[in-house]
Amino acid sequence: MSAGTGDRGGLFVDGADSGRTEKGKPGRGVVSGGGTAMFSDAPGGGWPSAAPASGRPGAVGAGAAPVPRARPTPRPRPGGVPAGHLGAGRWAKIAQRIVPDDLQPEVLRLELTELGDAFRAYQRRPEPDLAVLAELHDRKARAFALWADVTGDASLREEAERAEAAARTTREMNANRRGIEVDGDGPAIERLLARAQGVHARGVLEYVRAHAPSPGPEARLAVLMLTLRAARAGTGNVTGQDLSGWLQGDTERVLKELVDVGWLRLPEAVTVADALDSRPEEPTQVTVPSLLPAEPRPFSFGKVTRARLSGWAQRVVGDRKLRKKKAGAATRLLAVYTAAHSRPDGLLGERVEGAEDDGLGLDAVASFCCLRPEDVTEHAELLVAADWLAEADTSGGRLRGRLGERVLALSGLL
Repeated sequence: MSAGTGDRGGLFVDGADSGRTEKGKPGRGVVSGGGTAMFSDAPGGGWPSAAPASGRPGAVGAGAAPVPRARPTPRPRPGGVPAGHLGAGRWAKIAQRIVPDDLQPEVLRLELTELGDAFRAYQRRPEPDLAVLAELHDRKARAFALWADVTGDASLREEAERAEAAARTTREMNANRRGIEVDGDGPAIERLLARAQGVHARGVLEYVRAHAPSPGPEARLAVLMLTLRAARAGTGNVTGQDLSGWLQGDTERVLKELVDVGWLRLPEAVTVADALDSRPEEPTQVTVPSLLPAEPRPFSFGKVTRARLSGWAQRVVGDRKLRKKKAGAATRLLAVYTAAHSRPDGLLGERVEGAEDDGLGLDAVASFCCLRPEDVTEHAELLVAADWLAEADTSGGRLRGRLGERVLALSGLL
């Protein structure tokens, strides 16, 4: 994929890298040759193949004097402007090529005009949608292939081939971000995290492990959730329901402990009890001084990823079956860690050459969860009982296992 310049200097994605006409010059050739094609996206749904050159009005034989033929009048756009001409000094363009206003079949001219507008509109979207972009590249490939047929321009054929390749690549990128096998036979799983967001999630977990100010799994869990709320600006909103849901019976003690050591600040005149009473319509804005913009930034992700990571952690910590099993803070931390460090198929740990499943080091798992390595087994068994893990084994200093099918969508996509 590459970027070009739109009519007003705006950048737009068009999937082509070379072989374009210079800006402001029309594309090569008008109609010649023939072919049959259909555009389901274009008005009218398709057209008959163009007539051979020898059978069209105005065609001449060898050695004969040329016979002038009438130039068709472009179909007006709304407001009476011809479809190819968008106003003084502005013409319909795609991939830095001007669409000739006499290009035939007319439905091809309209499709190229609409595609140029669609690519520029896509570039103005606040968030990318790779599925939409792949479809635009597919349409471009079909349109440029026909344009090459009717004009005999080899560079248009090359542009069509690049668009086909761009469509494939974009679909692969989309599948990779969603953790879906492109040619997989099983049902597609709507992942909560994209692969890059899984990398950020593991970065946050490591930061929390290294910088949590107080020992104990309850404080560690509170630090994790509050870090995700305040990761971008150093401040975040929480309610009493949030805090009690994370920490259950230890909420007031843990919150007071984090305030006393200076890791967390409450607004002036707001007490810990006030924060625990805050409701969704009037949440408490808390501050994590170490995450304020004046401090060195530990995280590089944007606000969309921050919200996605916070929602992902909330889904894990608030899992219904974990609540039903009355899982404590250490067990919930283990659930977060196993989800973040699992592959798309649910297996724990990085894939190691020559080993199907090498799992996670017990020392690293225990360090994050505030446990002794020998205590991880008990909590892993609780996760198996809650169908969070389909299986678990802690022999040989490794935690091996697989996420249960019901939570595969929460995988960190190692």
